[in-house]
Amino acid sequence: MIAIVLLAALLTLGGLWFVLERRPATKTRKRRLAAVRARHAPDVVETQLRRIASQRDSKLDTTFGRLLPNPDLFRRRLEMTGRPWTLGHYALACAVIAIVAWVALLARGAPLLLTLFAGLFAGIGLPYMVVGRLGQRRIASFVQRFPDAIELLVRGLRSGLPISETLAVVGVEMPGPVGIEFRAVADRMRIGRTMEAALQESADRLATPEFQFFVITLAIQRETGGNLAETLSNLADVLRKRMQMRLKIKAMSSESKASAYIIGALPFVVFGLIYYINPGYMGSFFSDQRLVIAAMSGGLWMSIGVFIMAKMINFEI
Repeated sequence: MIAIVLLAALLTLGGLWFVLERRPATKTRKRRLAAVRARHAPDVVETQLRRIASQRDSKLDTTFGRLLPNPDLFRRRLEMTGRPWTLGHYALACAVIAIVAWVALLARGAPLLLTLFAGLFAGIGLPYMVVGRLGQRRIASFVQRFPDAIELLVRGLRSGLPISETLAVVGVEMPGPVGIEFRAVADRMRIGRTMEAALQESADRLATPEFQFFVITLAIQRETGGNLAETLSNLADVLRKRMQMRLKIKAMSSESKASAYIIGALPFVVFGLIYYINPGYMGSFFSDQRLVIAAMSGGLWMSIGVFIMAKMINFEI
């Protein structure tokens, strides 16, 4: 019984985390970025690079990639973390966590069906949440340092350096994920890739509007001309203002998030404490059909409340 309560609590808190902590990305913004990118970013054939990458994949990577409906999406999520993880590593971690959770619950005397469900939930959900959290943390670090990288790029352009050499300088001078991404762009340009294609590949992997703005700015400037240093300086100022506004919204919505977490966890905490003190008193909760229906109704209303609170605190910048 305790395992059922813990599983329900994990499901509710996981839903709260997924809804409240994910970054808002509206369909309108994605559609506009895709339209501009389609006009100014050329379509480059990457058959050779994909063939080289596929040759490096192990048998486990290939097998797990065939089982997934969209393996490229999982690869991009793993690349966003900045760790040398592959699909094989991810599949192995999911299997180990699922088996450990299943054996642990089975040893505690939980029902077989419940242990299988909990093991699958832990094996699939926990790695997915960890990878997403690490990716979001790296993207947040990139966005925070990205305006400084653009300012360094502006200083290099004003000193007379070409854009290709300036990108390499930014990759060497900037620390963290910003330097890694710019070094990757410079390396791809050295092996013959165009600057637009190299930048667009990093933009697809990062999936951030800030870097996409940067790519579109360079593409438009190469077609129309103009003062690139002045354009990038204005872009850096806009990105800093976006970051300030995002932090202000996060501070103003932190109270609502904390309230949602407390309200979502309180029923399960109280239920667990009462069940620990007097198991017979709460035992009828799992046998009486009326109480089961009441619990399902309560969970439905809690989900609706979480959805409404998430819509109230998510703003498009």
